[in-house]
Amino acid sequence: MTTIVVGASHEPLQAFADLFDGRSARAQRVGVTIDETPTGGVLLLALPDGGTLRWPLEALRSPPDQADRTGLILARTGDPAARLMVDDKVLILILRARAPFLRRRPPVKGKGRLLAWACAAVASVALIVFVLVPVMADQLAEYLPPEGEKALGDATLKQIRSALSENEFAPMALCETRDGLAALDKMTTRLAGDLELPYPINLHVLDSDIINAFALPGGHVVLFRGLIDAAEQPEEVAAVYAHELGHVINRDPTRSALRSAGSIGVIGLLLGDFAGGTVVLFLTERLIDASYSQAAEAGADAFAHELLIRKRVRPDALASMLQRLKKKYGDNEGITAHFAAHPKLGDRIEAARLAAERLAEPPVPILTEAEWQAMQRICR
Repeated sequence: MTTIVVGASHEPLQAFADLFDGRSARAQRVGVTIDETPTGGVLLLALPDGGTLRWPLEALRSPPDQADRTGLILARTGDPAARLMVDDKVLILILRARAPFLRRRPPVKGKGRLLAWACAAVASVALIVFVLVPVMADQLAEYLPPEGEKALGDATLKQIRSALSENEFAPMALCETRDGLAALDKMTTRLAGDLELPYPINLHVLDSDIINAFALPGGHVVLFRGLIDAAEQPEEVAAVYAHELGHVINRDPTRSALRSAGSIGVIGLLLGDFAGGTVVLFLTERLIDASYSQAAEAGADAFAHELLIRKRVRPDALASMLQRLKKKYGDNEGITAHFAAHPKLGDRIEAARLAAERLAEPPVPILTEAEWQAMQRICR
C-alpha cells in the first residue's frame, strides 16, 4: 500500500475536511489521506474517535447541486446521505485527477416505474386539455350570461388592439370616418338586422393592411382595412361578414376563448405561469387567427350561404375573392391562411358557387357605388 505524496519533500499529503455522516447535523473534522492499492485508490478518513473510514476513489461522486464552486463536496455510492466537504486545493486537484467516476451520476432506480408515471401524467394532461376542457367550455358557453360574454369580447378587442399596435402607448386605431361608418351600419342592418341575439352586432374596422377578419365573443366582428382594400366589390366584404356572423350565431368565439383559456391555464399552472401572461397572449393570437374546428367553419359557411340568399346577395362573391387571393398568394400561404381554414379553400369556393345557383330572385346591391367608396375610405 502506497501513500500519495506531494511536493519535493515527498512527505505524505496531510489534509483535513468536514464530514457529515448523514445521521447527525454535526460536522466532524477528519484527517484525509489517499492510499493506492492493487485494486485502486482509497480515501482514508481519520475520525476524531480514532476510527477510520475507507472511501474507494471509484465510489466517489460529486453531487451536481453545489453552490460553492471553490470547494468540493463528495458523496459515496451506497451511502447517499453522507457528505465530505473538501476545501484543500491540493487535495481537490488530486481527487479530480484520480477519482475516475467523480462526475458520473448515480443510476436511476425504477426507470420503468418512472417512465410509466411520466406517461400517465402526460396522458392525464392530454385528457384534460383535449377532452375535459372542451366539454366544460362548451357547457360553460351555454350558461355564460350575455353580459359576461359581452364583457369578454370588449376586453379581448382592447387587448387585440394593443397587441397589434406598433405604438406601445396607443392601441391600433379603429377606422371611423362618418360616411364609412354609415356604410358599415347599412351593411349590418341589411345582413344582421333581424338576427335573434342577446346583444347587438358591432362591426369594427382596424387600420391594418392584414387581409383578415374574425369574430369575438359578445357580438363583435372585426375586419381589417387590408380585407376591404383587397375586395373588388362590397358583396365580397358582405360575404366575409356573413361568415363571421355565422360564428357569432353559433357562439364559436366564446367556445374557442373558453377552450383556449382553459387549456393554456392548465399548461400555465404546470409550467409556473401563475400570472396568466401566456393565457392572454395565446388567447389574443387564437382569436385573431380564428382557426375553429372543421364543423364550426362548415357551419359558418352554411349559415353565410343561407343568409346571403335570403338577403338577395350573391354567395359566390366570396368565391370570387377567395379565388383571386388563391391565385395571388397560393392555396395556404400566410395571408390567406385564415380563409383557407377548414374545410379546404377549393371546397369553400365550390360550395359558395353552388349556393349562388339557389338564388331564386335577382340580387340586390348591398351598397351603392358612393357608399362602397365611402367604406373603402373609412380609414382615411
